[in-house]
Amino acid sequence: MLYGAFTDSAIVDERPHVPAGYSYIRYFDYRLNPEHPPLLKMIAAIPLLFIRPNFPLASTHWTNDINGQWDIGTEFLYQSGNNADQIIVWTRLMPILLTLFVIIFLYMWSKELLGTWWALLPTTLFAFSPTVLAHGHYVTTDLAATCGVVIALYFFIHFLQHPSARNIVYAGIAFGIAQLLKFSLIILIPIFLLLAIIYTLFIAHNYLSYALKTGALFFVGFIFIYPVYFITTFHYPIEKQYSDTKTTLESFGGGPHKSGSTCDPRISMPLSQRLHCPAEITIHFTQNPVLRPYSQYLLGFLMVVQRGSGYNTIYFLGNVTKTGSWPYFPIVFLLKEQLISLLLITTALGAVLLRTITSNIRRNHIKIREYFLTHFTEFSMIIFIIIYWTISMKSPLNIGVRHILPTLPFIYILTTHSVKKLVRGSAIYIIIALVLLYVLNTFLAAPYFLSFFNTIGKGNDGYRYVTDSNFDWGQDLKRLKEFKEKNNINRIAVDYFGGGDIYYYLGKGAEQWQSSKGNPKDYGIEWLAVSANTLQLSRGKLMYDEKRSANDEYLWLKDAYNPFTKAGTSIFIYKL
Repeated sequence: MLYGAFTDSAIVDERPHVPAGYSYIRYFDYRLNPEHPPLLKMIAAIPLLFIRPNFPLASTHWTNDINGQWDIGTEFLYQSGNNADQIIVWTRLMPILLTLFVIIFLYMWSKELLGTWWALLPTTLFAFSPTVLAHGHYVTTDLAATCGVVIALYFFIHFLQHPSARNIVYAGIAFGIAQLLKFSLIILIPIFLLLAIIYTLFIAHNYLSYALKTGALFFVGFIFIYPVYFITTFHYPIEKQYSDTKTTLESFGGGPHKSGSTCDPRISMPLSQRLHCPAEITIHFTQNPVLRPYSQYLLGFLMVVQRGSGYNTIYFLGNVTKTGSWPYFPIVFLLKEQLISLLLITTALGAVLLRTITSNIRRNHIKIREYFLTHFTEFSMIIFIIIYWTISMKSPLNIGVRHILPTLPFIYILTTHSVKKLVRGSAIYIIIALVLLYVLNTFLAAPYFLSFFNTIGKGNDGYRYVTDSNFDWGQDLKRLKEFKEKNNINRIAVDYFGGGDIYYYLGKGAEQWQSSKGNPKDYGIEWLAVSANTLQLSRGKLMYDEKRSANDEYLWLKDAYNPFTKAGTSIFIYKL
């Protein structure tokens, strides 16, 4: 991860996340990137307080724009006299430490469930997963979400088993931390409620006490997030926050009703129109000095809700579409997960199925209460995986296997739990051999963890199946720079997808390009570099009502040229 932190250029999401985090802890202003909670970005930006990079406070994108995060990102990193590589590397150090924390925490929890030595298996599967190593060194929220889920579920289960006042506070703080890391982790509320109901039904039977204590836990969590949002909005002008929030949420839930407030029960209107009520409450909170930190939290949450009902244009299995499909995550998981872990997962599932069938035949099933008493932690993990995967598969937002990353620790723990029951005697050496091979495969994939695909996914040709953050997130721009310098290239046309800046890295010899401009050779440019994501979106089969101009399909490139080489794995380089 550390090597990748130095050699990978900024990926797409780092362009807004890095300046946003710095603005939170340096200027206590949350006008940038409100659609993501602040904690990961704040932690990542801490090292920047020691190098004090220039920040474009005078830019109109800061003073006037509504969430001008993308332009500010470009200005902060590449146009303000800063050392972009230094900023990017320093901000990646804290996510790396967070990833190491998750690995250690996972081992400690696994040790409680599986024993000292068997705990090494899920820990190794997680620690050497190319997906984890890829996203573990970027300033993004997916590994942070994994951290939030793991600690929140651990302390919640501990609370259920020992519902003391101290454990209520611990579980509440863990829940609050999760909410500060990823808005989608609001899903923990219904999951925790379901687990609490099941626990009281089959084990505790103290319904009122657990209901009150669970409510207190959530209360502690939402109180915990307040000081973080208070700090990050302290110097965010009230007038600016109000106008930004009002404009951003103008169309939420169908927009305001002509008759008046959608929150007013006295006004008659369709129920669907009432969906704008949360937006009205959020806007109103911005004008209250005490409540405006919560307004910023609600703004981010509602933006995620709004985006979740929207679409992203993606390339998937040869097609270009904005419509999500339920097989997306299962297929991408099967293509990107190492074959050895897939083998172990399949073996574990098969063993569970066989034991279930056998126990039914023998009529020797365990009573439900006894099962929950001895396996409630594993049951909780299963519930989380099922619900999280179901929601992900129903979502139209299909932009990367990273979105199911929070389920990986539990998949690996449950797999180990089942495999452990199968292994007897010398069979342990088979497991050891598989683990060593798993680690070796990871080393062989270095440093291209983001674009890793297994043999089924055709390895470095995985872009033929799916792109975006599964393969190409802009991580190879610095490698394109190395190619340009090594080959003494004066001019190169570049169609780049990512968080880097072609002029910062490639200099004046770089020309921003796109298919509609035609062949760069006609302009005296003999080299062309195109990101894999861009290329696949230009060539994939259009689905449903998708439209694309023929000028944007790189038809002149497709039949006449083959790639000369690649920068890293994700940028195709053509000699024209």
